[in-house]
Amino acid sequence: MATAAATTAPLDAVTYAPPKRQRVDSIDLLRGLVMVIMMLDHVRDYFSAATFQFDPTNLGKTTAALFFTRWITHFCAPVFFFLAGTGAYLRRTRGATNAELSRFLISRGIWLIALELTVLRFLITADFFPHGVYVGQTIWALGWSMIVLAGLIYLPLSAIVAIGGALVAFHNAFDGLKLPPCGPGAPQCGGGDLLAYFLHVQAMLQLRPGLNFFAFYPLIPWIGVMSLGFAFGRLYTLDAEVRRRMLLRLGFGLIAFFVLLRATNLYGDPNRWSIQPRAGFTILSFLNVTKYPPSLLYLCMTLGPAILLLAFLERERRSAIGHFFVTYGRVPLMYYVLQWVWAHGLAFPAHKLAGKPTDALFLLHNNSPDALAHAGFSLPVVYLVWIAGVIALYPICARYAALKRRRNDWWLGYL
Repeated sequence: MATAAATTAPLDAVTYAPPKRQRVDSIDLLRGLVMVIMMLDHVRDYFSAATFQFDPTNLGKTTAALFFTRWITHFCAPVFFFLAGTGAYLRRTRGATNAELSRFLISRGIWLIALELTVLRFLITADFFPHGVYVGQTIWALGWSMIVLAGLIYLPLSAIVAIGGALVAFHNAFDGLKLPPCGPGAPQCGGGDLLAYFLHVQAMLQLRPGLNFFAFYPLIPWIGVMSLGFAFGRLYTLDAEVRRRMLLRLGFGLIAFFVLLRATNLYGDPNRWSIQPRAGFTILSFLNVTKYPPSLLYLCMTLGPAILLLAFLERERRSAIGHFFVTYGRVPLMYYVLQWVWAHGLAFPAHKLAGKPTDALFLLHNNSPDALAHAGFSLPVVYLVWIAGVIALYPICARYAALKRRRNDWWLGYL
């Protein structure tokens, strides 16, 4: 445990250096929890009949059950990016120099980007041809965020907080940015316009005829989230009780900030809430914030409760359920890849056995309205497949987590 003197250390000081192999269970537990929830979102993508026909956050078409099945998964990406930054800070407290940490972040970032554009592209879209559509989503943005963080770690922690905070807080000021069309069939866009799309606007971009890129996760806010997560790691060099009080204040503060700013409808999200014919749907409208790119309010709504939960997870004494989530939290990339295999791979035989068309399972293709109308299953089936997948993948992930505990091979840090 850290000493009380840690609370008076300079901002950039590392006052508590855990043993090289030690991990923070509460962080792994929270990461594992959101990874398990994330699988629900991806199973929904391939198994929910409603998802093939409309956005479950479309209040004119959705139900409360569909909405919250989607809404609960909003917590996954922000927490994953935030804790990736925290993990980088903790790596430094375990003895890595800035140069070593920077090299690791750059190499791992490049590896993640390559993985997104090859293996994950096939697992997600079932498309293995070199032409067609490439998608930049979670792992793509995670990789670029790590590469940027590799440079930011040389700055004082206060500067990292300022940069990360500015990216998160002010990017919505550019929501009205007008960019020329860069999609299929449009004139070839210049590099500056393409960069603006990559950084801030979700869009399908034509790189050349026959080769398109879907900028699914615009980068700017995610870089800010990871940077703030890196600075957040400083709390884990403090005394446990001091840290817990700070986590409670920060978590409640972000939640209060979300509620107050959202109520004004003035700033922080391009999607304004409104009074709905049904009172319950007014609450849904209030919670229906923007993920692509993640708005300021979206990030406050998700990271506030996550930080608050961390304060309580610190006192979790490794119960069976806690150990279950910690295991997944220690092998996030392995689990991430496997859950796509489960969700998308199982969808094909499930549709075949049910006599449903499989055309809609080839994402980003021009699927016929008839195929979309008859694809998918009811929501209970989605939950059944999700729970079965979480249970089925556990033995593999537990074995890999045990391997990482026993060995310190360099390549284990990349999986």
